[in-house]
Amino acid sequence: AHQIHTDETHLDLRGRGLGTLPETLWQRTDLRGLSAGENGLAVLPAEIGRLTGLETLFLDGNPLTGLPESIGRLRRLHTLDLGHCRLESLPPGLWRLRRLAFLYLSDNRLEALPAGLGRLAELVYLGATDNRLTALPEEIGHLAGLKELRLYHNLLTGLPESLGRLGRLQELHAYDNRLAALPAALGALKSLRRLGLRDNALTALPESVGGLAQLVELDLRNNRLERLPEALGRLPRLAFLDLRANRLERLPDPLGSLPGLQKLDLRWNRLDTAPAWVAGLEQRGCTVYL
Repeated sequence: AHQIHTDETHLDLRGRGLGTLPETLWQRTDLRGLSAGENGLAVLPAEIGRLTGLETLFLDGNPLTGLPESIGRLRRLHTLDLGHCRLESLPPGLWRLRRLAFLYLSDNRLEALPAGLGRLAELVYLGATDNRLTALPEEIGHLAGLKELRLYHNLLTGLPESLGRLGRLQELHAYDNRLAALPAALGALKSLRRLGLRDNALTALPESVGGLAQLVELDLRNNRLERLPEALGRLPRLAFLDLRANRLERLPDPLGSLPGLQKLDLRWNRLDTAPAWVAGLEQRGCTVYL
């Protein structure tokens, strides 16, 4: 029998080399937390649905290719970590977990996120990096409480307009995808502080980017930008702007008036000469790389 370590309501089975979960586990309806990550679990038994008291469930680092529909019975679940598995799809039952606040799906084999995702109204963090996603469902706009969205290392060619309804979103990380354009609705993200878009195929930014009043960091390195909108100069809190490795031949003058700018990286573009306002930025303490 596998030795089980528990502090009464939280059970730690991480890294025990388990191929299956102990049968005695299914009697533990009092459990609030179960950590079974970094094992050899290829199948999650339907009995997982008996653990209706669970608030946290860590299954990361297992060779799981799917999940039982019964996972939808874990109505108290707050945190679910399914990262670094081999998941190719997600069961409809997952979208019944209405209390879920943290959902980790990174490093799997997912080609799509189902529309049911939009039912997770309490979601604060969604990590779906390192998958095979080509698009996001419009229903992602229903996640009104979302604060952090991580989508890097996927195959996304665009972002839905509904993204603009995420009024509490503070961080959007979508680098290393295939984004060729951004929706105008992006400018409606009034709480956004960090926007990571490097290693994409962007040729331009929407004028609405000037609406990102809380933006502090903007990473656009290694795209195909040929021009920047004047509105980029209307971001009062922007401190770090990375424009490396694009195709810029000129820069909008309002950039020189950004009051909070601390670092501006312009290397590996097609600028013949530095704009006159660069000297002004440097004089007030901004670091500029040319």
